[in-house]
Amino acid sequence: MRRLFSRFARGSAGVGLLLLRVAAGSIVVARGICALRNTVSTGTDIFQLVVAAAALLFIIGLWTPAAAAVLISFELWQMVSRREYLAVEVLLCTVALAIALLGPGACSVDARLFGWKRLDIDTGNKKR
Repeated sequence: MRRLFSRFARGSAGVGLLLLRVAAGSIVVARGICALRNTVSTGTDIFQLVVAAAALLFIIGLWTPAAAAVLISFELWQMVSRREYLAVEVLLCTVALAIALLGPGACSVDARLFGWKRLDIDTGNKKR
């Protein structure tokens, strides 16, 4: 993960990335729940569950590049197949692409797991 992002944005930039992740991910989760209530076929149910799970990973910032790739592909598919809410799909696809390129920020699970860590090396040359 560290090779993908040189550093995880902290401060107000990190909070801004968190807000973007929560806003975009919650819209996708809400749309997935609504679609699960209205669908009949099992194949669509499984697809909606996968997308909702990816959106939850996107919200908490775990495996962010993979979750963003799933959201981007889903939104592109939505743009091509249904042309009802094109502005929403374009906005969600753009936000997911921006997060994939910028990184999840310091307020994410990825930053906690894969962020820079401080290592103290004992050289043995301590003066007593």
